[in-house]
Amino acid sequence: MATNGNREQQRAELHKAIWGIADDVRGAVDGWDFKSYILSFLFYRFISEDLAEYIDEGEREATGDDSFSYAELSDEDAEMARDGVVKDKGFFILPSQLFQNIAKEPAKDPELNIHVKEIFAAIEGSSVGTASEDDFKGLFDDVDVTSNKLGADLAERNARLAKIIEGIRDLDFGNVRDAEIDLFGDAYEYLMNMYASSAGKSGGEFFTPQEVSELLARIVIGNRTSVNKVYDPACGSGSLLLKFAKILGDENVRKGFYGQEINPTTYNLCRINMFLHHVNFDRFNIGRGDTLTNPLHWDDEPFDAIVSNPPYSVKWVGDEDPTLINDPRFSPAGVLAPKSKADLAFTMHMLSWLSSDGKAAIVEFPGVLYRGGAEQKIRKYLVDNNFVEAVIQLPANLFFGVTIATCIIVLSKGKTDDRILFVDATEEFSHVGNKNKLMPANIEHVYKTVHDRTEEEHFSKLVGIDEVGGENGYNLSVGTYVEKRDTREVIDIAELNERIKGIVAREQELREQIDAIVADLEG
Repeated sequence: MATNGNREQQRAELHKAIWGIADDVRGAVDGWDFKSYILSFLFYRFISEDLAEYIDEGEREATGDDSFSYAELSDEDAEMARDGVVKDKGFFILPSQLFQNIAKEPAKDPELNIHVKEIFAAIEGSSVGTASEDDFKGLFDDVDVTSNKLGADLAERNARLAKIIEGIRDLDFGNVRDAEIDLFGDAYEYLMNMYASSAGKSGGEFFTPQEVSELLARIVIGNRTSVNKVYDPACGSGSLLLKFAKILGDENVRKGFYGQEINPTTYNLCRINMFLHHVNFDRFNIGRGDTLTNPLHWDDEPFDAIVSNPPYSVKWVGDEDPTLINDPRFSPAGVLAPKSKADLAFTMHMLSWLSSDGKAAIVEFPGVLYRGGAEQKIRKYLVDNNFVEAVIQLPANLFFGVTIATCIIVLSKGKTDDRILFVDATEEFSHVGNKNKLMPANIEHVYKTVHDRTEEEHFSKLVGIDEVGGENGYNLSVGTYVEKRDTREVIDIAELNERIKGIVAREQELREQIDAIVADLEG
């Protein structure tokens, strides 16, 4: 059983290894590009170990030969197993191409980068023409092992590549499968911290801290022990989707994980992340493209669990495309989100694809709660139709590259009352490093409040939709309904007046004493 001590030790080991690799390739690989090398080679190690372990277990069980090792088999003998392995696992790697064999003495291979490039192409190629082709196509596109970024000449490139491989090899967790931490999530988060200045500036990549992911997933799961399908229309690296596997167990997300991502690098990382979390190719469907104008999961909706942290206030085509107002996702509100702020277009999309007994939890830019115009009309639609279950104001400085206090909107099509729960969670954090962080007690407090729909002075309040709409013009800002605790010092006016009287009397007494002293001196 995992212990917190083991997890912290492994996390420290992972961070130390990443730092060591970064130090070895410093000055060559651009800081933010570096993360693709780390995560892709972590993935390469994982799938190599996973495939070898799968074949070893099957062969040992079939023959009773406990000494069988796929890694030591000849490539010619291994070829016989190709078709069956691809059918079950979605890919194939020859023994000579396994990470554990390449990583034995990488510095001694004068054509290391060429060999690694061929291996990555062979792994992708093994799925061509099979059910897993779309899940492997272009998976290693962001890792150019022949790039000048690794060095000016072949020797320099290979030396740096060998350092990366050795660093990943020397992570001492036994098998990657046995690691007690979320390798990908922890590695990604550490890399975000290392390169915080360029994080968020790399072509639209976003990352949701694991604690926020956990809060969103728990809110959507509630008392359920399983969900049918989970969906994220702006899935990034897939961390939000995978929280459901962690909390419920992979088998309890019955029909799998669905997502769409517009950024090609993050799209590849999401698919890698699925494999790293033991989600087989037939259990996830991640599409690449613009969800708002080209949604790729019409045949899979509705979903009974939706979580998302879509990009804040990005531009979209909006009313420049006259067909969108007739799109069944957006038409019910009678208006499209502004072209300069797509936030509520994502919200309407998710509501449209939510099942009748489903729930969605969406991280939002706070402006969507109070801005006027088209956004107010969309809020009116959401409130009047009683789809808004809760609005949670989060602490500031939780997200990488974003210091503002974001919020969560919880949507449901099966509410049992006509009130909205407002939660002020702005003080629910601890300061860790240069960021604020939701701690387990903070997550539990917010989750329990939302789940039980309880009111707590200065923290949460239930407000009828008539009050939100009529008196407050569909303003969903938490501060409108939850009064802040007055932290100013309480002053006792009567006591203060007595103290002032005492000071005045003492001042008069001192004046008289000074006057007496001056009179004596003059006399």
